[in-house]
Amino acid sequence: MFHLSLVNLFVLVNSEVCTKTDPYGRCSTNSACGCFPMAGAQNAGVCAFLWKFCSQLIPCESSQDCSQPDHICVHHHRCNHRPVCYPLLMANEAICPPISPITSTTTTQILETTTTSIKLNNWEQNGQTVAGGNQKGDNLNQLYAAQGIFIDQNNDLFVADTQNNRIMKWKPNATEGTIVAGGNETGKGIAKLNRPTDIIVVSQDNSLIIADWGNWQVVQWFNQTYQEVLIQNIICHSVKIDKYGFLYASDLNNHEVRRWKMGDVKGKKGTVVAGGNGIGSDSKHLNKPTFIFVDDEQSVYVSDWGNHRVMKWGKDARYGILVAGGYGKGSRLSQLDSPSGLFVDHAGHTYIADYNNHRVIRWSQGKREGELIVGGNGIGNQSNQLNIASGVTFDVEGNLYVTDYFNHRVQKFGLISQ
Repeated sequence: MFHLSLVNLFVLVNSEVCTKTDPYGRCSTNSACGCFPMAGAQNAGVCAFLWKFCSQLIPCESSQDCSQPDHICVHHHRCNHRPVCYPLLMANEAICPPISPITSTTTTQILETTTTSIKLNNWEQNGQTVAGGNQKGDNLNQLYAAQGIFIDQNNDLFVADTQNNRIMKWKPNATEGTIVAGGNETGKGIAKLNRPTDIIVVSQDNSLIIADWGNWQVVQWFNQTYQEVLIQNIICHSVKIDKYGFLYASDLNNHEVRRWKMGDVKGKKGTVVAGGNGIGSDSKHLNKPTFIFVDDEQSVYVSDWGNHRVMKWGKDARYGILVAGGYGKGSRLSQLDSPSGLFVDHAGHTYIADYNNHRVIRWSQGKREGELIVGGNGIGNQSNQLNIASGVTFDVEGNLYVTDYFNHRVQKFGLISQ
């Protein structure tokens, strides 16, 4: 018997309820979907896309309801099975079509599913400018050669505005951003940034961790009057935090990625988790690692800039595994040209900002070439073009965001549900 609110029942009309599937088991022709147990229900779940990360999800209320519209309270296998509010857009039939037609009866209605799977390049090809786009400059509606981007659980967009030496926050539909870090003159003072390249938001205290590239450090920024230097003497291009509370930083100068336990960073050397064997091009070497991504198994994905490839280093691995590129510098679908921003979904697909090819490529596991997602229409400033693809990420609804470096903007490409 279901113990769900009427609101949850009504919003499930376009979703599949899985009643005879193991928790998190296969429930769709799309292998990236799984059956999430619904909180307050017995032996019932909702079939949804699996790439969500716990840091992007809000815990359910004590009543096992969600205050957010069009969300449902489910247990999430990557969040220690605690109830979290999951967006039903990601449980839509268009994304997670059933393996076979299923009809599930609840106390109030019948739920049916009869649609097709989401396609690989199923994003709008014309982007919408959501930050910058008003030529280069330092006004609040402008960016100047921005790089890393981060989206929090409120869909607020944080941008490493590199040449303006600041971090900007853009709320959804805003016409201008606000300065949340830096913005002063370039320098080495504690309240100054020097060409920051990447940014993450620590949800527990709303602080920012910034790759302060030009100052050779990683800094934690609590507000404009309180900052702490976490790591010194590192030419760091990218930072990430995993679900276990470890901080990761790429080091261009030493061709490696290191890991620290948050709260125990300052003064520590950290542990090498990728590279660390000097410059090179074989499986144990890196050549100027830039952006990184860390999955829930603590595997580290690295944009190996100088080798024009992306490498994956499993937890405690001594060697990396080729994920994308590796066929020399070029523009064919089997090649990359100075890969930059990275994102990896729960199905293991790697999304790459292919810097000098002005495109975003998605690479599936075991494939010899990638597939074009957006861009790739030559260098330019039209809505279907990019001019140096730098950062890449997704919001909780599956929309794609790309930092368009020399167009001084961030572009949003909407997910299409067919």
